[in-house]
Amino acid sequence: MEKRAAILGAAQDLFVANGFEHTSMDAVATRAGVSKLTVYSHFGDKASLFREAVRALCQMLVPDRLYRTHHGETLRAALLRIARHHAELMSSTESIGLWRAVAGECDKSDRQLAQMLWEEGPTRSRELMQKLLEEQVAAGALDIDDTARAASQFLCLLKGDLHLRRLLGCMDADCPQFRSEMRGSAEAAVDMFLRAYARR
Repeated sequence: MEKRAAILGAAQDLFVANGFEHTSMDAVATRAGVSKLTVYSHFGDKASLFREAVRALCQMLVPDRLYRTHHGETLRAALLRIARHHAELMSSTESIGLWRAVAGECDKSDRQLAQMLWEEGPTRSRELMQKLLEEQVAAGALDIDDTARAASQFLCLLKGDLHLRRLLGCMDADCPQFRSEMRGSAEAAVDMFLRAYARR
């Protein structure tokens, strides 16, 4: 298990920094301090290693517990907590690096890598968000006919144009103006969502 964790950690660092094509199994083995045979015995091939690295990274950055309401927490407080976490995440070095790495490969392959990232990242987040919304609808806090669509709407509201600006390198994550905009956008997204779906 220690070797597997070391391999995944090395793969995450290298895929984010260099992209899929320019990350070799030799490089992963060297970074992890194991043999190339050990890497292949754990993951089979580079595509499988990429999927597992992306899955582990997504679960670390966006844990399932993020979408669970805490005892005594209001719905708005829960949504704000989720919104702020996603706002930080979507502009983080790890997230931006991963999206750039995959986007650079889309025209060179059968787009399997992009599909992997989509399933492990945005799709998983949407499904977890949908489950939370369904629980709130059942509790009478929200009035939503299509929770899948509403979950997608909420997550898209959080992005605004900040994610694209970071992706294109127009703003630095450490810029005070950027961080202020990010927090303001997260709060505005929650208020807009509740105005649309809160039970009256």
